[in-house]
Amino acid sequence: MKIILSLILISVLYCGRETEEYFTEAIKIPERNENKNFTLNDFYSENKNIDAIVEREFNLLSDHERVGQMLVPAAGVYGKSEAEINKLIERGSIGGVLLLKGDKDEFMGYVNRFDEISVVNNKLPLIFSADAEPSLINKKISGLPEIQPTNSLKTNDEVKQSADEISRILLQMGISQNYAPVVDLGINKAIIGNRSFGNDSESIITLASEFIKTSQDIGIIATVKHFPGHGKVKGDSHKNVVYIDGEMDEIRIYESLIKSGVISIMVGHIAIKNNKNYNTSGVPATLSYNIITELLKEEMGFKGLVVTDAMNMGAVSKIKSASFKAIEAGCDMILMPDNEEKIISSVLARMEKDAEFKERIYDSCKKIIRAKVCLGLIQ
Repeated sequence: MKIILSLILISVLYCGRETEEYFTEAIKIPERNENKNFTLNDFYSENKNIDAIVEREFNLLSDHERVGQMLVPAAGVYGKSEAEINKLIERGSIGGVLLLKGDKDEFMGYVNRFDEISVVNNKLPLIFSADAEPSLINKKISGLPEIQPTNSLKTNDEVKQSADEISRILLQMGISQNYAPVVDLGINKAIIGNRSFGNDSESIITLASEFIKTSQDIGIIATVKHFPGHGKVKGDSHKNVVYIDGEMDEIRIYESLIKSGVISIMVGHIAIKNNKNYNTSGVPATLSYNIITELLKEEMGFKGLVVTDAMNMGAVSKIKSASFKAIEAGCDMILMPDNEEKIISSVLARMEKDAEFKERIYDSCKKIIRAKVCLGLIQ
C-alpha cells in the first residue's frame, strides 16, 4: 500500500496540474458517473460553470495531451494489448477506449484497470465506448440477455425499452458512449441489413430520436451513423471504398437528428461521386474537409462530436496518413487509429505552423472535455 501511495504522490508532484487539488482525487478512484452536477442534456447549453471547468482542464493539458484526447484505440479481441493501452494512457496519448469484443466481466475489468492507470498518472478520465446497437450488442458483448435486432423495433415504446436496457447495461460496465443507433436506410444488405430501422426516412427519424433521447437521458452518449448515408451504396466499406452516386438523400435524416440533440455522429468511409457540390474524388468522406467541416459542421450546423468509423477498415487502411487526414478534415475523435504517437507528432508539427488548424484541434479537445464533464467524469 505504501508503494502505491508513493507512486501516486510522485505522479502528482511531477505533473503539470495543481498538486493540492488533484492529490485527494488521486487517492480514490471515483465511481463512474457519480458526479452529477451536469448531465448530457447540458452539453449544448450555454453554461458558464461548464465552460469554466472545461477551460480549467484544458489549460492543465500539454498540447500532446490535447491532441491525445482525440484518439480512441480499441481493447479486446481485435484491439491493442492491455500493455499497449496502459502506455498510451500514461503518456496522455488517448482520450478514450473502444471495448470491441469480449464478455461483460472482461469489459468491466478493462474499465477498472484503465481508470486506475489514469488516476495514478493524473490524466483525464477516459470515455469508454462500445458498438452496442440492438442488432450487434450480443455479438460484441457475450453473456448478456438477448436483445432484439433494430429492424424488429417498430414503435417508440419498443425502441425506448431497448435503448433503456442497453444503456443500463453499458452504465453498469462503465461505458459512456454507444455507437448507435444506425440511421441508414435498410436497402444495403451487405453491411446494414437488420441494423436499420427500415427503409422509410420519416420512420427512421422518429425511432432514432427516441433511441437518442432515452440513451442520453440515462447518461450514454448516442452516436448516429454512418454519415452521409450507407443505405443506398453498394458494397461493404470494411473491405474497400464504397460510393454514393449522385445526391446524398440520407443527409436529411441527419438534419433532423442534429436538431433533436444527438451528441455524436459517426462518419462512414463513403466516397461521393457525380455530385456537383460534394464530389470527394474517390476519397472517403472521413478524410474530406468538404464533407466534414463545410457540410456537416458549417452548413448543417453540427456542434457535437464527429467520430470516424474504424480506421483499420479496408476503405481507409491503405491510405497513407489516413488518421491525420481525418483530423485535417475536421473529425474530432479518431477511432482505432494506426499509430497514436506518430499521429500526435504530425498534428503537433502542423499546429506549430498553422494557427487556424491549432484552434480547430483546441476546439475538438474542448468538446471532448465538455462531454466528460456532462458525463460526470470530471467535477
